[in-house]
Amino acid sequence: MSLRQHLLNRYLRLTEKPLLAHANPQFLRATMEMQARLFFKGPREVHAEWRDLPGAGSALWLTPPQASQGRVILYVHGGGFVFGSPETHRAMVARLSLLTGARAVLPRYARVPEAAFPKPAQDIRAAWDALRQIGIAAGDIVIGGDSAGGALVFDLLAQLCREGAALPAGAFGLSPLLDLTFSGPSFTQNAESDVLLPAARAKEMARLYLRGQDAESPRASPILADFKGAPPVWLTVSDSEILRDDSRRLAARLREAGVSATLQEVHDLPHVWPLFQNHLPEARQSLAALADWINALTSDRAGES
Repeated sequence: MSLRQHLLNRYLRLTEKPLLAHANPQFLRATMEMQARLFFKGPREVHAEWRDLPGAGSALWLTPPQASQGRVILYVHGGGFVFGSPETHRAMVARLSLLTGARAVLPRYARVPEAAFPKPAQDIRAAWDALRQIGIAAGDIVIGGDSAGGALVFDLLAQLCREGAALPAGAFGLSPLLDLTFSGPSFTQNAESDVLLPAARAKEMARLYLRGQDAESPRASPILADFKGAPPVWLTVSDSEILRDDSRRLAARLREAGVSATLQEVHDLPHVWPLFQNHLPEARQSLAALADWINALTSDRAGES
């Protein structure tokens, strides 16, 4: 464990975990936007601009120097379906864009309490369809997200598999939330060791998001979805997170379905630690590993329509 990791864990446990346990959605949103501006710094050479996606609203496009005109990363931010935005995740994804040479697209989606399941998932599907509409081949797109964004990413992947549609080159998740029944043992085993996520508030978030709909639906909990025929998947999670078993179980489920699944489990890092890429060496290491995986994806599906 680096000294910075130790200090970050203490800071998050003392300040951010109590905040997440008690603050209202509006305060959480404002706080994360402010913190992102102050603390999350991405590479300056990556160009950022807002552009409309047909039928899907505005999205933040990140373009690295000498970007490949082929590969695109469709990235879905997390935040418990309540907070977070393309801007809060811009720095981290810009680093990933620079490491891969790929353009990145971060769409907006409706959040709780203004919207509920399945509206956020519909917004992400609209973003995928928009990229296809403007001429980007499915096999040139890698989809990924963190936390609640991971739920939306793997719901999208399961939808495409179920429809027999053209598939992305791959999918990845950073500490993804995949089970809104919270049935994994780590949800209770790691309630104390998780330095950021309060387990009790997670259940409240799920209630607000689902509004009485079934948490055991594969659309709500992609851990239950069928991924037969899916492209390669890359997951990373910390062994101290309450969501640890979501990634473990998804990796096992994917492998049972014959899907290539890479799981990188790290020790005692906070939920979605790659966000701290300009402060934390472990965050940069994880992003570098993810970039290596993206760069190594075969181009066999390139040109699919």
